[in-house]
Amino acid sequence: MKQQSILVSHAGGPEVLELGETKIPTPREGQVLVKVEATGVNFIETYQRSGIYAVRYPFTPGSEFSGTVTQIGKNVRHLKVGDRVATASGEKGYAQYTVVNESELGKVPDKVDLRLAAALPLQGMTSHYLTHSSYLVRSGDVILTYAGAGGVGLLLTQILKMKGATVITTASTQEKKDLARAAGADHVVDYDQVEATVDKVTNGVGVHAVYDGIGKDTFETSLKVLKRRGTLVLFGGASGQVPPFDLQRLNAGGSLTVTRPKLADFLATDEERAWRFGDVFGWAATGDLDVRVGQKFALADAGDAHRALESRKTTGKVLLVP
Repeated sequence: MKQQSILVSHAGGPEVLELGETKIPTPREGQVLVKVEATGVNFIETYQRSGIYAVRYPFTPGSEFSGTVTQIGKNVRHLKVGDRVATASGEKGYAQYTVVNESELGKVPDKVDLRLAAALPLQGMTSHYLTHSSYLVRSGDVILTYAGAGGVGLLLTQILKMKGATVITTASTQEKKDLARAAGADHVVDYDQVEATVDKVTNGVGVHAVYDGIGKDTFETSLKVLKRRGTLVLFGGASGQVPPFDLQRLNAGGSLTVTRPKLADFLATDEERAWRFGDVFGWAATGDLDVRVGQKFALADAGDAHRALESRKTTGKVLLVP
């Protein structure tokens, strides 16, 4: 049987995301077939599409999605047909159906809307590992983030506030500033006000940590506003990749730490995956974590979804709906 899916034949702009027909896959041992309810659109797919990250062509993007199990392979032990599931580490999610390893899926609580669930795995578990592992946030810490109204920004701010941090973040419009404040941010400023705001809030000491998903455009500021022995967590490059720099600058800046993590390395075991998935979806089920979907696009309009994301004018999560 055939399905609609996005196929990329070569690296390029959003126009290379073309709708085509592919065979519905059959789950192998340890896998299940998922009927996709919605797919999260993320910057990693723009890097894959544009050639920044190498992929094999033809290529179907999409690592984050939610859906319903429709078929199971051999030796699947914890899932059954009809289960509601989601993942941040699947493959070929820009499609109506895709196969996933059972170990990469989490069950979606009944209280969480299945389409909304597609907005949670990547940004939610990213926010979790950033605050619980890359730099362990403690009550009283002052933290700088960027793009406070974005998909990660809104969730990250809420989790930072759960942990008792003071949050400084940025937003480029009044609407985005209002969204960031509603998520709990203490100080929401324009990008050119970051240094002055940090100086005022910390009495010139600097922030304990910076979570920077912007990259090239913000990296220098991020280093500059850290306190002695502060930590810069560079987890993305929305404005471009940071060029190589002299490590001796970390010494001169006050024994600073810079780390460049990715989610897969913080989902290294079944136990770790269950911890992060359970926390994030548990908070969503109880209402402690508010999840905002900013825009939805049909699968055929995947190119428009990428344009919207790369414009950095979106708020909350961008979804594709088959």
